[in-house]
Amino acid sequence: MLRSYSTKATTSLPKLFGRPSNNLTSGIVGLANVGKSTFFQAITRSKLGNPANYPFATIKPEEARVLVPNSRLDHLVDLYHADRKIPAVLKIFDIAGLVRGASDNKGLGNAFLADIRAVDGIFQVVRSFKDPEITHIEGSVDPVRDLTIVQDELLLKDMEFIENELERIRKQMKNRGGKTAQDFADMDEEIATLEEAYDILIGGQRIINKPDWTDNQIDILNRNHFLSTKPSVFLANISEEDYLNGTIPSLSGIEDWVSEFAPGSPVIPISAAYESKYADEHPSAIEGKSALPEIITEMRKTLHLISYFTCGPLECRQWTIRENTLCPQAAGVIHTDFEKTFINAELIKYDDVAGLKPPYEEKILRSKGKIHRVGKSYVVQDSDILTFHSAAQKKQ
Repeated sequence: MLRSYSTKATTSLPKLFGRPSNNLTSGIVGLANVGKSTFFQAITRSKLGNPANYPFATIKPEEARVLVPNSRLDHLVDLYHADRKIPAVLKIFDIAGLVRGASDNKGLGNAFLADIRAVDGIFQVVRSFKDPEITHIEGSVDPVRDLTIVQDELLLKDMEFIENELERIRKQMKNRGGKTAQDFADMDEEIATLEEAYDILIGGQRIINKPDWTDNQIDILNRNHFLSTKPSVFLANISEEDYLNGTIPSLSGIEDWVSEFAPGSPVIPISAAYESKYADEHPSAIEGKSALPEIITEMRKTLHLISYFTCGPLECRQWTIRENTLCPQAAGVIHTDFEKTFINAELIKYDDVAGLKPPYEEKILRSKGKIHRVGKSYVVQDSDILTFHSAAQKKQ
C-alpha cells in the first residue's frame, strides 16, 4: 500500500546567501605560490594546473569537475543491480594567486578578485610548511598573517563595491521621474542594508558573519555577489612528512583566526604534495589517508548542497540540490518540464534500505509502508530516494 508521508513545511524556508542554483562552483584561493595549483591537480586528478615555484604560475582560472564521493550511492547500485552509477560532481576553479594590495590592482589585482566573485564557495589554501626551495611571496611562512592579507583584500574590495553601489542608488533617487513611493522605500531599504554591511566590513568582519540578516536584506546582498558573503573551507597545506606523521604545525593559530573572522568554517589539514605525488601512482596506498573526500564533502555542506537519488535497474544517479528545496523544484533538476507539470512523488528514506541486501524487493517495502507519497509542499531531505510523477511523463 502506498502511504502518504506527513512532510508539510510548517514554517517559511530561510533564505541562503548565494545564487539560488544547484550548479554551484568553488574556487581555490590564496596568496601566490602556496600550493593552490598542486592541490587543484590532486583533487581533480588532472594536469590542467601549472604548479611552479614562482608567483602567478596560474594566470587564468582553470576548471575541472570532481566526482562527489558517496558510499550510499555505491550501496544503491548494488541493491538495485543497476547497470550504471552516476555520481554528482562539484565544479572547481584554480584561481590565480593573490598578493598584498590586490584590491588596488597590484599583481593580478582586479582580475583575481573578479574570478573569486564568479564562484560560489572558496577553498582558501594557506601555507603551513617551511621549505627554503619554495619561495614565499611575503618572505616567510606565517599562516595567520597570510589569512589576514587575503581577508583584508576581500573586505577592501567589497567596501569599494558598496561605495560604488551607494553612489549609483543615490543618483537614481535624485531623479524622481516615474518613480513610485514604493520605489523610494525599496531604495531606502537597499541603502540601509548596504550601509550596515559597510560597517561590518569596517570592523574587519565578513558580511556573511552576521547571523540575523533578514530575507529582504539577503536578497539585496545577493544581487551584488559580495566576496565576503561566499562561504569558505580553509585548507592548511602542510608538508608530506608532517601529514603522514600526524604533526599539524600552526593549526591552532589558524583555527583561532577562523573562529574570530570566519566562525563556523571548516579547517582541514592537507598535504597538497602528498595528494599530488601518490594519488595517481599508488591510489590504494592513499585511500586511507587522503583528505580529499572530506574536503569535497565539507565544501558541499558549506554551500548548503545535498543529494537525492533516482534508482532503477538501468542506473542509480545522485542529483544535487540546495537545502530547503521543494519536491517540484527537485524534479526540475532532472528536466524543467517535470517541475512545471509535477503531480507527486514516491519517496523511500535511505535509512529504510540501508541495511537491505540485493536484490531490491519493492513489494516488501510497500507491504511495510516504507514507500510514501509526497506532494508539492515536501522539502526534500539529504539521501531521499525519489520517483517523480508528472504530466510531462504521461505525454511521452
